[in-house]
Amino acid sequence: MSDPSAKSCTAFAGQRLLLAGPLAKVALAVRRSTGVNETVLVFDDATGRIVDLDLRGSDAEILARIAQPPAIYAGRYRSRSEVPSDTTGTDEGQNQKPRGRPKLGVVAREVTLLPRQWEWLADQPGGASAALRRLVDDARKVANSHQQRRAAQEAAYQFMQAIAGDLPGYEEATRTLFADDRSSFENRIAAWPEDIRTYALRLAFGAGDNQGA
Repeated sequence: MSDPSAKSCTAFAGQRLLLAGPLAKVALAVRRSTGVNETVLVFDDATGRIVDLDLRGSDAEILARIAQPPAIYAGRYRSRSEVPSDTTGTDEGQNQKPRGRPKLGVVAREVTLLPRQWEWLADQPGGASAALRRLVDDARKVANSHQQRRAAQEAAYQFMQAIAGDLPGYEEATRTLFADDRSSFENRIAAWPEDIRTYALRLAFGAGDNQGA
């Protein structure tokens, strides 16, 4: 598991960028920002969601808390009813298949196609099986691309919802965001404070990272 304290985050004091960097560095900077009058919010760069920090105690105590896995840091422990019973030594336990990823390899299964589709596959380089594998891989790449775009839009939306809800053109900006229309999105947020505008574009479309440290 990666170190939670190393995940990339960005802190805003009101509408102004305070600091961007690893969570550990950002958390300590927020702790020391005693002269800041505005509300300070820390955002996860991967999701656009607010990071809830417990800044009590010493620097060492703060760093120890944020270095814990999320389930522990957030205090979310599984109840006893959620923990599977121990079946070691029983027939049921001995017959259970080990968990984990299955062994990788070629699996033979029936595929039903029309004659013209089989003919087309047979004419492809490597034959029908190789062609089907390429088609599946290409489809997976397209699906992954769509998922990444959706995740970026959702991250930008989470950030905007938390900090820009009262800014002019917010509703229109969210619509152009999910329409994947960068040009219109930029126009809708053109009057927003520069730091908010830059970060929203970075989350939504991977704009160049010019966040200060």
